[in-house]
Amino acid sequence: MSSDYCCDVSCIDQEKINAVAPHLLSAEATVRLAETFRLLGDPTRVRIIQALSLEELCVCDIAALLGASISAVSHQLRLLRSMQVVRFRKSGKIVYYTLDDAHVRNLLQAGVDHIRECLLPAKERREVRP
Repeated sequence: MSSDYCCDVSCIDQEKINAVAPHLLSAEATVRLAETFRLLGDPTRVRIIQALSLEELCVCDIAALLGASISAVSHQLRLLRSMQVVRFRKSGKIVYYTLDDAHVRNLLQAGVDHIRECLLPAKERREVRP
């Protein structure tokens, strides 16, 4: 491994460790967060989340929007529901989906903002930062 990416000596700053350690997530919360990010690592699910951040939609609408089968979209929605990313409500024979809460919308927006910034030329990126 290149030494450009590692310390050249082994040293531990106990003050920094003591300051950071109490703020780390528990093992259980860390696993849950990693599962959430893994869930968001699929382009189809990201498109579903983006669509639902704009409008409450039924499975048929989402399938048409994505050019996917109803079965495939239902499967993805089931995964998203299991992690409390989306929720549904039934109206007669139609099931409508929406994002579970504002945190999901904020997470999506933070990712979009990051990508947009990364796509800007380097000069413009420097100008955007505070």
